[in-house]
Amino acid sequence: MHSSFKPPRQVKIGDAATFAGTTPRAIRHYHEIGLLPEPERGSDDRRRYGYEDMIRLLWIRKMADAGIALDDIRDAFTTGTDSEDGIANTLERLEETLAEQEAELRRQRTAVQRMRTEGSRMGLLSDFVTDRLKNLPEGSLRQTDLDTLLVTERIFGPLGAAVQATRFIVLATHPALREDSDRIDDAEEALDDSVAVDDPRVAQVAAERHTFESALQTVIEESGLGEDDDALFDAWDALHPEPTDDDEADISSGRREAGTMSAFEAIGKMPYDASPAQWRCMELAIELSAQNSPAT
Repeated sequence: MHSSFKPPRQVKIGDAATFAGTTPRAIRHYHEIGLLPEPERGSDDRRRYGYEDMIRLLWIRKMADAGIALDDIRDAFTTGTDSEDGIANTLERLEETLAEQEAELRRQRTAVQRMRTEGSRMGLLSDFVTDRLKNLPEGSLRQTDLDTLLVTERIFGPLGAAVQATRFIVLATHPALREDSDRIDDAEEALDDSVAVDDPRVAQVAAERHTFESALQTVIEESGLGEDDDALFDAWDALHPEPTDDDEADISSGRREAGTMSAFEAIGKMPYDASPAQWRCMELAIELSAQNSPAT
């Protein structure tokens, strides 16, 4: 992986706002009301946003888009958005508002109902992703799984996140694989800035990651989830026909939907606090996968 394609470890407020689909002014307001904690500041005394900051900001935007008031969002984070009481109290207040604005806020009600049904922030993801996950056993999805899907949905859209959801379906239903995944995640986390890129542990963890990903892919294929992924593409194509010449002309002339970014632009604005050794581990794992692929 070329270094120019590595996401940043931190981003400035302008890039954070662009990625989240909001404005720097709105982010500053979130700080002022205690909804978003103040992040670290760089040598120039400007705010720098890391991975956890961006995850929280993305969820704030999802909740706000669903019609939840900022005060209620803050309360939900304080009490725990995914706790039963936190969800119930937040949604009860919101549904009182929606009852008074039924026609205008129909889209928000749909999102709120999904959130109540799922009992977590999963209901704030797109229908395409939520429908993929809704039959999983209660509590089998982790918040970090939903965080990852949230970021993927922002970068690659609902289809990309729905395909990625296959991974979490397998982990949620195969405890042994989940245990292996946690072990390898911990090993990768240990490759921090104190570890050199040529440390033998880097190659060892990369090999373990490759072995795990191969085992995961085998389960996906044997369980039929790979065929489900193919069906997802067909369903997406049916819902989103190829653009007409006029549509393509609109895109080429710059008349695109507000807030849209290319995947490449988005990747450059989403921070990941990965050390050089962790990036090298990822590169080695990818190289091992390429070497062992059937097409090689």
